[in-house]
Amino acid sequence: MVWGSRALLRKYGNFIDDLRIYVKGGTGGMGHPRLGGEGGRGGDVWLVAKEKTTLKRIKGRFPQKRFVAGAGANSSVSALKGEKGTDCEVDVPLGISVTSCDGKQIGELNKAGERILVARGGIGGCLVTNFLPLKGQIQIVHLDLKLIADVGLVGFPNAGKSSLLSRVSHAKPQIADYPFTTLKPELGKIMYPDYKQVSVADLPGLIEGAHANKGMGHKFLKHVERTKQLLFVVDISGFRLSSKTRFRTAFETVLLLTQELELYKEDLRTKPALLAVNKMDLPNAQDSLNELMKQLQNPQDSRAHLFCSQELPWFLLYLNIPFACSNFSFKSCEECLKNVSCLWCNAKNTCMDYPVRSILPSSSLCPLYDAQWGVCWMNFEAFIIAIAVIAGLILLSIAVCCCYCCYCRRRSRGIPNEEEESLARDREERRMQSFQRKHERKMKQDEIRKKYGLLQDSDHPYSRFENE
Repeated sequence: MVWGSRALLRKYGNFIDDLRIYVKGGTGGMGHPRLGGEGGRGGDVWLVAKEKTTLKRIKGRFPQKRFVAGAGANSSVSALKGEKGTDCEVDVPLGISVTSCDGKQIGELNKAGERILVARGGIGGCLVTNFLPLKGQIQIVHLDLKLIADVGLVGFPNAGKSSLLSRVSHAKPQIADYPFTTLKPELGKIMYPDYKQVSVADLPGLIEGAHANKGMGHKFLKHVERTKQLLFVVDISGFRLSSKTRFRTAFETVLLLTQELELYKEDLRTKPALLAVNKMDLPNAQDSLNELMKQLQNPQDSRAHLFCSQELPWFLLYLNIPFACSNFSFKSCEECLKNVSCLWCNAKNTCMDYPVRSILPSSSLCPLYDAQWGVCWMNFEAFIIAIAVIAGLILLSIAVCCCYCCYCRRRSRGIPNEEEESLARDREERRMQSFQRKHERKMKQDEIRKKYGLLQDSDHPYSRFENE
């Protein structure tokens, strides 16, 4: 048994999602007191997000987990200003959260190429430091990996999450018939014919109290934060962890899972969520599924007996549970149209799937005057007429606005504006006043010239030389 456990850990325990590293900035270079030279600054330590990189690879390449930047160059006669030391860049995977040893968050790296400075180099020797260099910053940082995936599989142990991942992707997680088979998160990708990829993360099974870090709950729940969508995997036969714990039905399992996520972080309730009911090949599975669907339709009435001994706040994630439209046939239009993908036909009193590929339902499926979608008080024929009337009014309004704009523009061009006329009069008055002042100055200058004999009676300046 011990040998089997060790072999299991060697095979499946190689995933690393947290790592502590030692970082040190480079020491500055020596200054030159006699010539006043400054030493080069020490290099910095950067964390750079890079794809196809894992924390396990970092630990394998750098067993000591020490990263030290280069020292700055000393000042010399040939180079008074020393060169900066070489920076140390550490490649880390995407989804890394960087925190210091005292728990203060330094930053996060979510996209390829993003950088975070974790250790600054010391300044070189200069006049302020008496030409002595300073040491670089030293600290121990904690790298916490949170998987970035499109879909995260959430469920209790032995619910079938690993089996589902192995069927929809090329991942090969360990599959067994006992709880806690998945000890580390497993990431798989679904490949589509159009080359689109969807990443799916198989998370370790949760237990009741995971939000309070029971059973390493926080270590597992942190990976849910970076997933874009949640897929709850529930065993239709229910769940029971051990003989000492209470048996939970499929409906109680859904409520407990949503509660654990809500109590761990309230922002998780905004994520889109789907429900996958597993192990439908068991006996009486269809009856259990029908009961589960009824309970999900009225969760407030079905959860009254839960958690009577616990005083915990209750929050419920709204799951989009798909129901077949044909289930609402021969009932009522209101119940059918609660689902936006359903179409109600009055003539046949049936509820059917809306033909998405065609804009309007065909007459063979249901006549337009009997087809209703969205609301029960309007059929498709009235809906089309209303849209046509509204579109006509909009086009008429646009035409009227265009005509009015053209009329206003022509009128503004044909009739001068009062402000423009006032400005033109002011310009003309200023021009006349300027001309009058210029004429008065010329008259005064001519009188002065004439007084001193510079001008004769004639305005010709050379007239006094013509008589000699």
